[in-house]
This record gives sequence, structure tokens and C-alpha cells, in this order.
Amino acid sequence: MDLRGHTALVTGAAHRVGRMLALALGRAGVHVAVHYAHSAQAARETVAQLQALGVRAAAFQADLTQPAAAPRLFAQVQERLGTPRILVNAAAAFVPGRVLDTDLANWNLHLDLNLRAPFLLTQAFARAALPGPGKVVNITDWRAVYPGRKYLAYTISKAGLITLTHMAARELAPGIQVNALALGAVLPPPGHDEAYLQRLVQRTPGRRAIREDEIADALLFLLRNDALTGEVLFLDAGAHLVHG
Repeated sequence: MDLRGHTALVTGAAHRVGRMLALALGRAGVHVAVHYAHSAQAARETVAQLQALGVRAAAFQADLTQPAAAPRLFAQVQERLGTPRILVNAAAAFVPGRVLDTDLANWNLHLDLNLRAPFLLTQAFARAALPGPGKVVNITDWRAVYPGRKYLAYTISKAGLITLTHMAARELAPGIQVNALALGAVLPPPGHDEAYLQRLVQRTPGRRAIREDEIADALLFLLRNDALTGEVLFLDAGAHLVHG
């Protein structure tokens, strides 16, 4: 699909990886709806960066842990920027919890935000975008396929997102392609510094974090190639090879 001139909705686009994805789209000539939950100032800054690239951009607030928020968000984007032809589900919670200490609040947070919200947005997107063209990219994690310890609800939600990717790819073809980008270490987790990140990536074959330009290239590859659907692209410096 020729991306230039289309509109994308990127969830969690105010900061961190979501912002990287939004800016990658802006540099490719895509107009961007910047979703945020609580980071209003960061969202405004992302919008300003996108507008400086010469594309249209606007910020949209929504608490995607609430079931009604996803279809309402999509409708607001559609009204203001037109029907999106690209959906990037990047908003996510990442909170530790093991089998014995994961409480219901932790469980619900991850399943509601990381899995149910992408499902509801994909549903709204497909209803508006079919018969096509349309592209969905779900941002997941190598842990979804090679689970470890400590992040129970997060890992389960991301594994479910891969299954959603596969099922939606099959059901929405040929008009809409649905793929996933499974990321490794990009930025230090909240509450940790760069030194922590560098210690973390030494355990991977690549021994480094993933750069913003590499994330941008991977996203654009998945969006531009109409022959790809139902794929999970691992961009993790080989983390899944040693943690499986």
C-alpha cells in the first residue's frame, strides 16, 4: 500500500515506542491520530513534531481500559481526520507479577488494555475500512512466544495479541492485512536507567538495544508489503533465541 496521504491511528503515541511509531508514519507522509491516556503534554509535543513534518496530526484522549472507549475513540478520529487506513495498537501496560502474587487488578489492567482494546479497535477499524485497503500492526513482545517469569498477565495478554493477529489476518483478508511487531529492549523500563538497559541487552546475541530507526523500518516494511499478513516480525536482537 502506498502510505502517503493516508491516516493512521496510533495508540499510546504520546511517548516512548508509540511516539517512535507515530513519527515514523509522519516521515512517510501519513497523517496521524495520536492517542494518549494521561500524558496530555507529551501528546501535544508529539502532534507538534508530526505537524513539523508537514502532515496533519491531532491528539485524542481515551482510557482504553474502559470497554466503551475504543469504539468512541475510533469514531472521534474518523470524524476529525477521516477514516484511518492504518491502525497501530501500541498502548500497553507492563507491570510485574508472578503466578502467586498477580492480583485481579494487575490481571484486568493487562488484559483490558493490551488485548481487549486492540480487539475492539480492530473491530471498529475493519467495519470502517473494509473492503480495504487497510493495515493493522499490533505491537507485541518476544516474551509472548517464549515466556519467562515475573510478568504473568503481561505475557498472557501479548500472547493473546498474537493469536488475535493470526485470526484477524485470516478473517479480514484480502482487504485488510494484519501483522505484529514483537519487540525486544528499546528503552529502559519505567523506573530504570540506561545502565539497567545495557545490562539487560548483554544477555541477547545482539548485545544491544533496538534503535528507533530500526523500529521505523520494520513498521514501514509491514505496512508497505501487501503480501504480508498474519506475520510476527521479531525485532529483539535475538532475545527469543536465548530465552526460549
